Amino acid sequence: MILDNFQLDGRVAIVSGCNTGLGQGMAVALAQAGAHIVGVNVSDPAETRAEVERLGRRFLDLRANLGDISCIEGLVAEAKSLTGRVDILVNNAGIGGEGLALDISIEDFDQTFAVNVRGLFFTAREAAKRMIAAGVEGRIVNIASIASHTVLPGLSAYCGSKAAVAMLTKSLAREWARKGIAVNALAPGYIETAINDAWWPTEGGQKQLRGFPRRRLMDATDLDEAFLLMAGPAAKAMTGSLITVDDGQSLPGGG
Repeated sequence: MILDNFQLDGRVAIVSGCNTGLGQGMAVALAQAGAHIVGVNVSDPAETRAEVERLGRRFLDLRANLGDISCIEGLVAEAKSLTGRVDILVNNAGIGGEGLALDISIEDFDQTFAVNVRGLFFTAREAAKRMIAAGVEGRIVNIASIASHTVLPGLSAYCGSKAAVAMLTKSLAREWARKGIAVNALAPGYIETAINDAWWPTEGGQKQLRGFPRRRLMDATDLDEAFLLMAGPAAKAMTGSLITVDDGQSLPGGG
């Protein structure tokens, strides 16, 4: 049955970047599908734990500096030790890297790539090692962005890092194609979250909204179906794919 392809009963999912509404929403969506959750850097552990446990799933709250390779290695090892398995990795952690090319500091540029690219790569590698050793049908979902294929003005470092995420997804998918791991990426458009909600009511934010074909923002839940497709059995014939869910925001021509 089609619905069975979205069931994740008994699987364990690591979700990085749970300090955002997007990451917390993904954790809850996975729990609704049956997965136990290891949330990394959850901003409100009590709230997330209550929601996940209400669904009858286990929840672990772990902390790690995802710009530090040794922290990443310890994180994935601890998750495996505490839960006994790792089936799904959601690489959602990321930072904005705001700043015009002539203005952004070397430190901010390096930090953007340290978290968005290097952190993602090594977290995927550590998870893949354990998936391969256990012989599980693993799923790695990298959260890219429309910035991976669309220029967002004033965000050249961020766009470059997300383009790297898209290509790393394809490269890792090719390397692990015969090892039982599907590696795919989701490219969301603009979603209103606590990080950006002050921007949209401003004159600049309203101008940007008018440039979207549907002149609106997405809800985080708009990603759930595509996200769960990549995270579960339905991805058995998918690997190396980039799926854009942006309400048409990256379509040419504006609003």
